[in-house]
Amino acid sequence: MNDLRIDAVLVELLPLRRTPAGVPVIQCVLAHESSQSEAGRPRKVAVELQGVAVGELAGVLAAAAPGAKMRVSGFLAAKSMRSRAPVLHLNKIEFLEGN
Repeated sequence: MNDLRIDAVLVELLPLRRTPAGVPVIQCVLAHESSQSEAGRPRKVAVELQGVAVGELAGVLAAAAPGAKMRVSGFLAAKSMRSRAPVLHLNKIEFLEGN
């Protein structure tokens, strides 16, 4: 199973680009902060994730502004053949109230 859902804030949005086949792609950085329970104790968690949206969803993300609060879901994949760093490939974006 490779399915990640997370509430995040849009920190950075790179310009919309197109693949050689003309498919829209946009990259972003998402920040998440929460309190979680680990070994029965509370733990503050903060993480930044690189994300990418492809196709129609790239246009949705391109219309967002940094600071937008969202609930996203997708899957993790390696950034490239040379970089094994994880990137969240977005399948769904839901903008949360308070934007």
